[in-house]
Formats: sequence, C-alpha cells, structure tokens
Amino acid sequence: MKAKAVRIHGASDLRLDEFELPEIKDDEILVKVVSDSICMSTYKCAILGVKHKRVHPDVAQHPAITGHEFSGDIVKVGAKHADKFKPGMKFTIQPALNYKGTMWSPGYSYEFCGGDATYCIIPAEVMELGCMLEYKGRAYYEASLAEPMSCSIGAFHAAYHTHMGVYVHEMGIKEGGNLAIVAGAGPMGLGALTYALHCDRTPGMVVVADINQNRLDRAAKLFPPQKVKEETGIELYFENTNTDDPTAQLRNLTGGKGYDDVFCYAPVAAVVTLSSSILGRDGCLNFFAGPTDKKFSAEMNFYDVHYNSTHVMGTTGGNTADMIESLKLTAAGRIDPSVMITHIGGLNAAAETTLNLPKIPGGKKLIYTHITMPLISLSELRNKATEDRRFGELAEIVDAHDGLWSPEAEEYLLANWKQD
Repeated sequence: MKAKAVRIHGASDLRLDEFELPEIKDDEILVKVVSDSICMSTYKCAILGVKHKRVHPDVAQHPAITGHEFSGDIVKVGAKHADKFKPGMKFTIQPALNYKGTMWSPGYSYEFCGGDATYCIIPAEVMELGCMLEYKGRAYYEASLAEPMSCSIGAFHAAYHTHMGVYVHEMGIKEGGNLAIVAGAGPMGLGALTYALHCDRTPGMVVVADINQNRLDRAAKLFPPQKVKEETGIELYFENTNTDDPTAQLRNLTGGKGYDDVFCYAPVAAVVTLSSSILGRDGCLNFFAGPTDKKFSAEMNFYDVHYNSTHVMGTTGGNTADMIESLKLTAAGRIDPSVMITHIGGLNAAAETTLNLPKIPGGKKLIYTHITMPLISLSELRNKATEDRRFGELAEIVDAHDGLWSPEAEEYLLANWKQD
C-alpha cells in the first residue's frame, strides 16, 4: 500500500516521501499512525545523520522514518500476533528496544517504522519485547505523549537515596522531601511536574526554576500553587533564577536544608552547577537533558559528594513499565500530558519543524499525520479564524480548556480536516 512519511536521508536531509509499503510478514503489524509528537532527540538525529548512534550507515540508500512518540490504530495483524492484537485497537509503542544489544529504534533506524508517517509496519522485535502497547484512553495525543512522560517517570524511579553505613540504595525520590526541577518550565519539565504532583510517591515541596518568565507564568497558570496546595498538600513554587545568587534564592526556600532530589532539564554548564549547588545531604541530582557535545562537562561540588553524600546520575528514556504507568495514569485522568503541547500541525510541517526545533519557542509540537496544516501555536489559532473559521472553532475549544489541547480539540480536528 502507499504511504507518506518524513524520512532521513542524511545529515539535515529530511524529506516527505511517498512510497510503497511491503506486505507484512506473519510476525509484523500494519498500523495507521494518527499522531506523533516531535522530540528534541529526533532533531539531534536529523542534524547528525549517520554520526548518530541509532542511524544506519546506509541511510542514504535506505532512508529511515523519523518520529518515535506516536500513536494510532492497528490495521492488520500478522498471524503470529493475532491472539493478542486486533484491527481497530488503539496503540502506542515503547521505542527504546535495546534489542539484542543494538541501538536500533523506531523513529531512527527503520525504513518502514516511525511516527512521522501515514502508515507504517511494526517490526517483530517490538512485539517480541512487549513494547507494542494498547491504549484504552480517549485521545491519540495522550498515547503519543506517553513516551516523553515515561522518560520523566523513569527518572523519578531511578533516583536513589542512602543511609550512612548502610550499603543499600533506596530507589525513587524521597517521599515528603524537597524536589527541584531546574530549567523546568519547558515541556519536559512540566511533564515531570504533573507526575510529581500525582504519582504514588510524592514530595512535600516542588520548586520549578527557570530564567524564562513567560514560561514560568504559563506554568503557574496551569498549576496554581494555592490550588495545588489545597488538592495535594504539596508546596509549589515557580522561581525565576535570572538573579545575582540563584543558589541562595533556591536554598532559602528550603530553610537552608537544600533539596533531596534535583532534576536538571538543560544541558548547560551553569544550570548543572546550580543544580549541584542546591543539593542537601544525600541529595540526588538527575542530569536529564542529553547534550550533543561529547565533551560537555560542568563544575560540581565534590566536597559535598564526599561529606554530604550528594550524588549524580543520568537517565535517558524510560522502560516499558514506565510507559505502561504513564498510559494508565493518563487514562485514569491522574496526569495530564496536554500541559506539554503548545503547537499542532500536519505531516507537511514535520520536516521543517524538526530541523528548526530549537528555534521554535514553546513546548511540544504535535503532528497529525493524515492532515495538511502548517505548524501553528495554540495561542495563535484565533488569529487564523478570519482565513478559516475552523481555526476559530478550535480556539474556542482550547480556551474552554484553559489554553490546553484536549480530547475535544483532537476530535474536532480529525472530524473537520480532510484526511489523507
């Protein structure tokens, strides 16, 4: 069958191609992709080309479909999986396969599998590893965002704490402790925040630090601290750290104690150093944001490492259990990944958006792969109403949900835009 997809042909060479998909094998599944959210990791892959560890040396001859945060409907199931998966099921996948020690991953490595596509073929190893996941919630975008949400969930689970003289790590953030999300008012930081406020192991205080006041204002509007306090008992602060002494500013909120858990969401040396400087005793620093510079380094206080048992770690991606947790929490309405979304667009916008991702302000860019639409900010929908009344209708729905994308908005979009 015919499919359209954005594929990587080389470094900074993304193309919207139309091609023929082969017939699926008995151990494969054919799917219709509906939504894909664009990840900074895809940008890194796109600009690096074959220098990226997940991109094959022969990508010029066998271009790979981009996008790994995708969701849609199962169309056809190979005989080997017919007992578990059925046509019409809503699905998403866990792309971090680590299959037999390889770095192969959907959205980076496969000629016929990726999220920036109208249709694609899920390879056998995805099912073999239990990474093909059914989603029973309402909206496709919720399932797409389960992957980035699972990354933050995994980071929370990977945090650990110790007791002096006891050589056992207690896994997870410190319950009832102080938690900081540094450079945290962006899409991934807000995803971490919604999880921190509603997971089973919650902190007593959360501080979101950033230097972008507009992003902080948006975050505070989405998560009003007083309302959060009333509903969860958690103290929540949004702090602009573009100050003379951000370390003192953040430590003062804890009464000088410091933070039990710090998540660093930007690969910037000054941000890493700040994150280190606010750790309390036995504080765990998770360096979440992956740098592109292989020589990236930053100062860290090793006096505190030695005498105060502070420690640093890094996580990249989540595992399948993290993703299942994300799907369940989202379907139950306990977490809301829509706080991450600021833009929507069609498949025609995916390549340009990916290659320019760092230059486009805001949060997650959500692509609906069967429609044609330029990338547009949710805040700009109403301005487009004069040229197309449908944008005005979408704006009304978005406004009714406090400026957020929603299942109602997605359903209106899919019902009123022509499907390819």
